[in-house]
Amino acid sequence: MAVIEKLMESAEADIDVLHALDRQGDKFSIARPVDFLLRAESRDKAVLVAGFINDYQFGTASTNEDENGHSIQVIINMPVEQNVILSVSGFMQCIAEIYGLEYDGWGCSAQTHT
Repeated sequence: MAVIEKLMESAEADIDVLHALDRQGDKFSIARPVDFLLRAESRDKAVLVAGFINDYQFGTASTNEDENGHSIQVIINMPVEQNVILSVSGFMQCIAEIYGLEYDGWGCSAQTHT
């Protein structure tokens, strides 16, 4: 699948998450920890990408291993207004493409109070 197709597919999934948050009464402009997940084929690749993200302060990245394999969790404190979250999510999709990873989306808790 081409990068542009992945970006379009990811944007559709992002909007679905935003709709779910909206149903919970989320105030999108409130900054909160947003969790992005990248899946890697090896521990070495996960460590490499986490190091890249941390070195350039794109977020706070840590590596994990579970029954699904190796992954990189990236936490960014940010609002989730549509233009903001789609830009950052697209950036994560691009990192995944550059490093041969799978971008597995993002999540956060709804924020309803200022």
